[in-house]
Order: sequence, then structure tokens, then C-alpha cells
Amino acid sequence: MSEMVTTAQGEAGAIGPGRLVLVVGPSGAGKDTLLRLAQAACSDDPDIVFPRRIVTRASSADEDNIAVSPDEFRRAREHGDFAVHWEAHGHSYALPLEINDDIRAGRTIVVNVSRTVIEALRRAYAEVVVVAITAPPGVLAQRLAARARKSDGDIGERLSRSVDDASAQADVTILNAGSADYHSRQLVRVIRNQGWQDELSAR
Repeated sequence: MSEMVTTAQGEAGAIGPGRLVLVVGPSGAGKDTLLRLAQAACSDDPDIVFPRRIVTRASSADEDNIAVSPDEFRRAREHGDFAVHWEAHGHSYALPLEINDDIRAGRTIVVNVSRTVIEALRRAYAEVVVVAITAPPGVLAQRLAARARKSDGDIGERLSRSVDDASAQADVTILNAGSADYHSRQLVRVIRNQGWQDELSAR
């Protein structure tokens, strides 16, 4: 697995003053569902941005990605078009460089990333909040089996990682085992910075 954070040459200090909300968690935890609901809830706020990821995999009903070929991804990476990129489960992922402009303008960026890039992003950006979305192993297995996306690889291998790993570097953890509407409201409180520290499990 490889990852890289790219900032403009000559960048002085961490990029701010906007916030970068990173959503992480194991496959099947329901990240995409909660993000979709949170995005709908924040649709009236132009200062909250949910950028589309660039991925070397076709989009699905759950993920609104920008699908590119491996060659297209490589060319864009070499051209410096990404703010951050990483590899996971045989696919390449990236966030567009434009998020830096939004953060400089004071906006909040909300993105689903690999936990492997958290430390680098904390160094590159002035204000980073990491939200881990997890679920009990049995729930994860059911969700992955229902999704049955062959390109994601073996379900057993995906579940071999401890659920606790997703929370290791998190500022807040959401156990997504109940109502999606309820848990999406928890996520929105973090995104809007509305006193979530008092109500959710801070790490």
C-alpha cells in the first residue's frame, strides 16, 4: 500500500483555515450511506464540501466516484492533480487538488479516506478531525456479503483487520449498528462542529 500527500511547492505551514473532516472505517461499516445522508443534510450550506474521489473502479449506487483507468490515474498523479492519493484493495484512490483552495477559503471538506493517510494529512492541514465509523464484525460480514462486489476481494480477508483499528487514530467514533438517520445526524454534528465532543466518544 502506498500513499502520498501533495501540497503546492513552497507551501508555508499547514493549509488552513478551513477544516478537513476525514471519515475512516472498515469495509461494510456504512461510511458511504452515512456520508450520503450527511451530504443531503448539509446541501444548503455552501461552506461544506463533499468532493468526489477519483478511483480506478466504476461508481456504484453507494459511491459517487470519478472513475478513471489506471493509466489516466497515473497521468493525473504525475501531473500533480491530486491533493492526496493512496492504494487499497487493488485500486487507486485520490482527492482532487482543488480541496486545498476550499480549505484556504475557510470551507469544511468532508472525505472518506484510508486510515494510512491520516498522519500525513494531519501534518499537511491546519485543522483535521478524524471520524471512525465502525460496526460489530457480524454486521460487517452481512453488509459485505450483501454488497458482493467481486472487485473488493475476499470478504474474510477484509474482516481480518480489527474493527478497533479504525478507531485507533480517530477523534470520534460512531458505532453504526442502529438507525442510519440517527448516526448520520451524529456525523453532521461533527461536520458542523456543533458540540459533538460532549455527546460522542472522543478519542
